[in-house]
Amino acid sequence: MSRHKNILVIDDDADLLQGLGIRLISEGYRVTVAANELSALIAVRQDPDLVLLDLGLPDGDGMRLLANLKGLQTTSEIPVIVISARDAVWEKDVLAAGALAFFQKPVANDELLATIALALEGADAPIPS
Repeated sequence: MSRHKNILVIDDDADLLQGLGIRLISEGYRVTVAANELSALIAVRQDPDLVLLDLGLPDGDGMRLLANLKGLQTTSEIPVIVISARDAVWEKDVLAAGALAFFQKPVANDELLATIALALEGADAPIPS
């Protein structure tokens, strides 16, 4: 199921982008990365199958970006999983804004990969994290 699915990873942490990118590629996914809101808005035009989104971006707000993604007809159906260093109290707002799941950094790779697989299978309800 994962073969050739494109995941857009939006995070300003270069180490996370590199490590997560390597792991996702090793699982058979194609990976596009964006380190800020502007590059994310450009990268989302490549029609990713799923977005991994950090809330703390250097040039913007991840919650605003999530709202934009969910508010546009062309991107509203793209599953979004939030991975953030922010406190778990954000989970309720993130899910209400349309994300499928919220993970607090550091995230266990196996749990994240399982959630990604579920999301790509077409889960349309929030995935417990």
